[in-house]
Amino acid sequence: MKITDLKGTVKLVNGVEMPYLGLGVFKTKEGSEVENSVKWALEAGYRHIDTAAIYENEQGVGNAVKASGIPRNEIFITTKSWNENQRNGTVMEGFEESLKLLQTDYVDLYLIHWPVKGKYTATWKVMEEIYRSGRAKAIGVSNFLQHHLEDIFGIAEIKPMVNQVECHPHLVQQPLIDFCQAHDIRFEAWSPIMRGAVNDIPLFQELSEKYKKTPVQLVLRWDLQKGIVTIPKSVHQERIKSNAEIFDFELSEEDISRIDKLDKNERFGSHPDTFTF
Repeated sequence: MKITDLKGTVKLVNGVEMPYLGLGVFKTKEGSEVENSVKWALEAGYRHIDTAAIYENEQGVGNAVKASGIPRNEIFITTKSWNENQRNGTVMEGFEESLKLLQTDYVDLYLIHWPVKGKYTATWKVMEEIYRSGRAKAIGVSNFLQHHLEDIFGIAEIKPMVNQVECHPHLVQQPLIDFCQAHDIRFEAWSPIMRGAVNDIPLFQELSEKYKKTPVQLVLRWDLQKGIVTIPKSVHQERIKSNAEIFDFELSEEDISRIDKLDKNERFGSHPDTFTF
């Protein structure tokens, strides 16, 4: 992955250009909080916003994108199909509601949010239908492990283009990264900064002195140098700007390896095989 600047992209297998750094809005409140977060991100130069139906802030994302005056085709919007829609067989209806709230006639990326047992392969067939309609420029999955992906491969006419999962220095998942890369699936990290816990890791404090960068900036740069799309969340204007100040330095291969070795297979979120929601 060639890393250039905040507007840099990676090419998905179908040719769609996806910005490799975006703003996540998980737990960002609907209304002024999410609208300001998106506004500040777009003003800082971000062009990738990641939301989901279950976040209940798609309306605010849509409002902020519209108010920005930036042409719609210059902003990459991701949203996700929620679990209840999978269980109820209302994936298409959920997608159409997301479009309505986002005030757009297409999304750039639509994801299955979680692999609901016994449902996700049927959901994938609906995702293919959405993709063929042109109302999602790319489709993929979130929180899928290798065996979930293999299940999809067994029924897919169109393979997932992205897999968005929890990924950070305590949950590297290198075998899953390698599997996705081998199958032309772009790997994307949620919770990359471990809810702020990267600041407490001694190695990052050491590297912060070396590179004159914050632990958060270091971990986001680590993501990019590993070819991982990353979507840090913040509701603070200065942090949103700071998170994007990662294009004027490069981590050494040795330091990337040292960060990789922090892996503990430790999650902050739910496990894709045992979630109960």
